[in-house]
Amino acid sequence: MRKTSAVLLPLLAAAGLIAGCADPLPPGQSAGGHGTSNPVPVKPPDEFTAVTVQPLGTVHELARGTDGRYHLVYELQLTNTKPAPATIQQVDVVDAGRSDRILASFSGSALIDRMRTMQPAPATSAYIAPDASRLLYIELSFGSLSAAPQAIEHHLRLLGAENPGTSTPSQLDYSVARMDVSHRAPLVLGPPLAGKGWVAVNGCCNHEIIHRGSVQSVNGGLFDSQRYAIDWMRLNNAGELVHGDPTVATNYVDYGASVLAVADGTVVDTLNTLPDQTPGSLPDPGSFKSIEEVDGNHVILDVGHGKFVFYAHLKKGSVVVHDGQHVPRGQMLAQLGNTGNTSAPHLHLHVMDGISALGSDGLPYSVDRFGLAGQIDIDAFNSAPSLEGVWLPGPFDNATPQRNRFPLNLNVVNFPGR
Repeated sequence: MRKTSAVLLPLLAAAGLIAGCADPLPPGQSAGGHGTSNPVPVKPPDEFTAVTVQPLGTVHELARGTDGRYHLVYELQLTNTKPAPATIQQVDVVDAGRSDRILASFSGSALIDRMRTMQPAPATSAYIAPDASRLLYIELSFGSLSAAPQAIEHHLRLLGAENPGTSTPSQLDYSVARMDVSHRAPLVLGPPLAGKGWVAVNGCCNHEIIHRGSVQSVNGGLFDSQRYAIDWMRLNNAGELVHGDPTVATNYVDYGASVLAVADGTVVDTLNTLPDQTPGSLPDPGSFKSIEEVDGNHVILDVGHGKFVFYAHLKKGSVVVHDGQHVPRGQMLAQLGNTGNTSAPHLHLHVMDGISALGSDGLPYSVDRFGLAGQIDIDAFNSAPSLEGVWLPGPFDNATPQRNRFPLNLNVVNFPGR
């Protein structure tokens, strides 16, 4: 043992001698001795940012619509963290790789129209009180995939507190909230229904903010599961959504239609016991005993890769699948009804990144095969007092074939089958 120690001591001393006598490294040369440069990162100056900006969700994919354009829709949470009130004056969406390329700019009424309170409810101004938040809804589209940026950031011009010690707003400008944009193709699905004359009601991708306005705080987080949701309704050959008394659910053209599995998958949640609502108005929100009842009778289908498809407002007693059941694409799951938080029979469908219908992030997708048979006028539809009347006469025979596209708001679509 002593002999071993005596041998080790000189070795250690020699190592120390060598280290101590080494020449200092020249500037820019690494310890590896190969002359490689390891530049010291440049630290940008810190600054107080009165309003913080946080995108909702973690994955932001592009959806190719029936217009051939690539659509990106997302929401920002703006929070005033300082003692002075803040007023947002302008938000520019900028290509993070080219600071001179402004993709969209919002100010004045265009900005306020896209803002919501946290309830959420429409904002009446761009004013944000201290310790308060607002949501800002943004839609972008690009003529080609190559035109879409790899990442974006947001430049804010506002009045707000320039530091934590002031309660007087000052003019501020800063860029924040860098967000990666995924260029990978979204999930491809089959049709959820069969036959001609289906209308993508309350669909993507404009600033009307119908489904997207349903941001909810669920399970401790803030989610927009309905970001790309569609309410599917059907026209008859006369161009009507409802024929006869509009307060009778069975008078709607779509009522009782077969709802289909859009992919091979496993059923992970169902509800099948709620009665139809009387069409014409939304039910009292306080009448629902649970979050699950808000969406009425429903099916959640796990289609793999962490993605789930949600079908809502199904007819009582029509759900023919059960939890844990594997179903093939095209299998009937249920019939279309009017249960839950709904004012008229329709199939609500959205894709999400979790098993919770409201506590997940909504994702884009495409439908592999359908026909584009027409378009209902968006302004006329939104200003109409009811769903009665003629919207677009059939028979919808001259449809333009679509492959791997996402149906846009009020597209009239023909799915394969009858």
